[in-house]
Amino acid sequence: QVQLVESGGGSVQAGGSLRLSCAASGYTTRNYCVAWFRQSPGKEREGIAALYAGIGNTFYDSSVKDRFTISQDNAKNTRFLQMNDLKPEDTAMYYCATNVGGCALRWPRPSAFATWGQGTQVTVSS
Repeated sequence: QVQLVESGGGSVQAGGSLRLSCAASGYTTRNYCVAWFRQSPGKEREGIAALYAGIGNTFYDSSVKDRFTISQDNAKNTRFLQMNDLKPEDTAMYYCATNVGGCALRWPRPSAFATWGQGTQVTVSS
């Protein structure tokens, strides 16, 4: 059974940085996609970045492309979301999600990911 455990959220001032981690367990190959989503109250869950574990290619939403970086440490089965130059509008609950297969045909649709982490809160104050 695939499981995800997230960590790294917190509170920062605008312009600050945070790094989120998403540790995956239960996979026996690297044929899977890991994505980060976020959701703030009253808004739909939105995809912000994704990475295919097999070859490490990445996908980004245009709103974060120049500020956020998704990466991985395959030895630790962990994906990271480095968030720089944070803005108050980045405040949200952040989730990582995963599904077997590539990212191109499923990201950024939340319904295309079967397994989700518990979420970690990111709060950015002005």
